[in-house]
Amino acid sequence: MTRYVALLRGINVGDINIKMADLRRVFAELGFDDVKTVLASGNVLFTSDAANVTALKSTIEAALRAAFAYEAWVFVLDIDTVAQIVEAYPFDPDRFGWQPYVMFAPQSDVLTELLALQGTLDPAIERIEGGDGVVYWEVERGRTLDSIFGKNIGKPKLKAVTTTRNLRTLVKLLG
Repeated sequence: MTRYVALLRGINVGDINIKMADLRRVFAELGFDDVKTVLASGNVLFTSDAANVTALKSTIEAALRAAFAYEAWVFVLDIDTVAQIVEAYPFDPDRFGWQPYVMFAPQSDVLTELLALQGTLDPAIERIEGGDGVVYWEVERGRTLDSIFGKNIGKPKLKAVTTTRNLRTLVKLLG
């Protein structure tokens, strides 16, 4: 049995509101064990004997579409991968006045496109660095939406292929 994290993109923001009890129920109905939600922003821990992450992703997305009638985008990682991502965070996660983020971008072309912005960023406001399927992002508190990187990650074409979490949320998932 493997412990997994499902990161749901875009729930409980805008028009897509899902109660965590309902989300847990859907995961349990899929046959997953020890289902737990963390915060109300689409973070689900579960255990499964399935080894194919791509198949898990497809199964979960289909179940969410059926249960909640929305276009579901899910990122599934085993808990050890999440731990490695957290451990590799290249900036000071406790830097006062700054937010530590991890953007999941498993497609190499998307990752390359996002990292191409690195030279255009003002390091007094934000910095990024690439990791294994992720972009690490440190941004001054209050500048998330108006920074260069922040504006670029809000593009509609990235909705289905990226999701971002605060590093503190990922630490809670490991907790």
